[in-house]
Amino acid sequence: MAGVFSHTGLDKGSEILLAKAPFTPLSHGSTVVDLGCGWGALTLPLAAEHPESRAIAVDVNERARQLTALNTTEAHTPVEVLDPDAALSAVRAAGGIDLLWSNPPVRIGKTALHSLLDPWLAQLKPEGKAFLVINKNLGADSLAAWLNDRGYTTERIASKKAFRVLQVHH
Repeated sequence: MAGVFSHTGLDKGSEILLAKAPFTPLSHGSTVVDLGCGWGALTLPLAAEHPESRAIAVDVNERARQLTALNTTEAHTPVEVLDPDAALSAVRAAGGIDLLWSNPPVRIGKTALHSLLDPWLAQLKPEGKAFLVINKNLGADSLAAWLNDRGYTTERIASKKAFRVLQVHH
């Protein structure tokens, strides 16, 4: 698993997102996305909680996608594991995103992070929500301000061990 974020186990941020993001019922055929899936730490519970939904796991790293595909297959959890371009096309064809989870790679820098998030958040359906976990020392509050400036409603729903869980919606 070397070369994949948090390959030795569940990282603290993902652990906090899993504990704090509300699991809400979605209608049959909804689309759920794990943006930056890594080895599938968020993908597996997201897809398992929403078995009637179309689950899409996205990562730029081919090895991460391979590991997520392996882990979801072994868990008998149907997930489409796609590169970003294919995933965006699939989401657009599905009519948008109902629920997105992400522990985004904030260390890529603000400009790159904004470029990463922008096209995905634009795919949120009017009632869709995104839950992001961000280290507060790595720009959680400035990201929330940027999202609000972009027209999203961004709320901090939890804060624990230097991490903030942000809920983002239209």
